[in-house]
Amino acid sequence: MQRFQAKVVIVTGAASGIGEATARRFSSEGASVALVDRNEIPLAKVASDLPGPQPLAHVADVLPHLEKTKGSIINTASVSGLGGDWGMSPYNAAKGAVVNLTRSLALDLGKKGVRINSVCPSLTRTGMTADMMDDKELIAKFAERIPLGRVCEPHEVAAVIAFLASDDASFMTGANVTVDGGVSASNGQPPQG
Repeated sequence: MQRFQAKVVIVTGAASGIGEATARRFSSEGASVALVDRNEIPLAKVASDLPGPQPLAHVADVLPHLEKTKGSIINTASVSGLGGDWGMSPYNAAKGAVVNLTRSLALDLGKKGVRINSVCPSLTRTGMTADMMDDKELIAKFAERIPLGRVCEPHEVAAVIAFLASDDASFMTGANVTVDGGVSASNGQPPQG
């Protein structure tokens, strides 16, 4: 599928995890990818082996031009921004802010042709969660709570990001899309039987 041929996609946080997987996804679908991250060495490594057109890698924090191009922003939020977690109030507050920022920007920029959405993954295998992945007992507890019975992989989040950025999602804005294996479908009760 080449949904992004002749399009430019800017991926922030592109040096690792979900950002790297997203850059790979867009590149494999034909996009000219601009990679942005604060970490120069891992960013250069990602840039050197993307499958599509040669990417532009830039060490920075972010950038505009969306109104002119009628672009799309996909924020990375979390299911932790949609509900609380034990002992994680700062993270919940930060991700809750991303969820509401997505909604507010969608209102502010919609009439200008800019779409703003977010993805809300549950536990995803990234560098940020590497220590957790080594704790088999903890991962078993997560797997019990996740209806699909496993943690999320970065490429699964990247696929949803690619959809949200594509013309297939042309009438979606202000959406906080869960990529959580069904976690948010539960009211919190433990599994029965």
